[in-house]
Amino acid sequence: MLTQNRNIVHFDLDTFFVSVERLLRPELVGKPVIIGGTSDRGVVASCSYEARRFGIHSAMPMKMARALCNDAILVRGDMELYSKYSHTVTNIIAERAPVYEKASIDEHYIDVTGMDRFFGTVQWTKELRKAIIANTGLPISFGLSVNKTVSKIATGEAKPNGELFIGRDAVQPFLAPLSIRKIPMIGEKTYRLLRSMGIVTIDTLSHIPVEMMERVLGKNGAVIWEKANGIDITPVRPYHEARSVSTETTFEQDSIDIVRMKETLVKMVEKIAFELRDQQKLTSCVTVKIRYSNFDTHTLQQHIPYTAFDHQLIPVVKDLFDRIYQRRMLIRLIGVRFSSLVSGNPQLNMFDDNVSAVNLYQAIDRVRRKYGQKIVRRGVAVGKGNSEVAR
Repeated sequence: MLTQNRNIVHFDLDTFFVSVERLLRPELVGKPVIIGGTSDRGVVASCSYEARRFGIHSAMPMKMARALCNDAILVRGDMELYSKYSHTVTNIIAERAPVYEKASIDEHYIDVTGMDRFFGTVQWTKELRKAIIANTGLPISFGLSVNKTVSKIATGEAKPNGELFIGRDAVQPFLAPLSIRKIPMIGEKTYRLLRSMGIVTIDTLSHIPVEMMERVLGKNGAVIWEKANGIDITPVRPYHEARSVSTETTFEQDSIDIVRMKETLVKMVEKIAFELRDQQKLTSCVTVKIRYSNFDTHTLQQHIPYTAFDHQLIPVVKDLFDRIYQRRMLIRLIGVRFSSLVSGNPQLNMFDDNVSAVNLYQAIDRVRRKYGQKIVRRGVAVGKGNSEVAR
């Protein structure tokens, strides 16, 4: 039922945050490690395989995780450090891969279709994996198959620190006995629904009429059915394309009102940071743009740890504005751009113990989706002082 002869690689850094910490602290190797806020108010951002054996998983309250494993070693996360290693791995891939997509902070897809005419795609992928390990010391697994879905599932089966090639003729035999949990897009709610229908394995799901899947799950039902049948035509999207969100404001009259400028910048950050969270994206590069009244245009950018939170982005944007605005001329336009985007949960970089901040963002975003973005604003964004508290 496969429709294209493609070769897609999926790379995934194993327990990425934990692995980075173990590079700096070898004594953590082989022990249950939990990354996140270190008090009972925090949440688990990542954990080692040793900790997972106790039932610990990401997004679990730290208090519960500690109860499950009293001997676990708790480490407060360092997003700046993890971002550095993530960029290093991306650079290694970028030097060698013809077309690659950075899917998240620790995942990459590579399209190696056609490379087998020059040298074996399996051998090439093995050598790239060895290069990443040699240059970073990080364990990494890969799956190589006919499309993104099968490759990603193969990576999951190759872990920890392994590699797996699933050829075209082996796709259905490989998928058939696996749990439907292995299919990307099947979350807990969908899993429970399908289980209630008696569907346990991918093989069973693949034989359900697609029309029935659509009736039960809507359009997603058809996509899940395709994945169960090894069908996925989603392309590897080059990392440099469509990887930014931005906004600009042109003033009706050229201005030199710095207070007004910064209020406008805060509004911009709120707008596009919300877009990031809504799309489950994180940014690691912030750019500020100004255009003077004589149409001279200048930009300044800064690389930052991955985030999608207003309170972490606003200070960076203000600082960039202060650094770029040097001529004291009237300004015609200002803009903000977030680039180097990857998929990821903003909760990842909440390594402090203020879990209430995550809950606050989630609540505000729900209100914005229902009533519009302008319904909730920070005090500074509406010209009521310098408070950074959302109101």
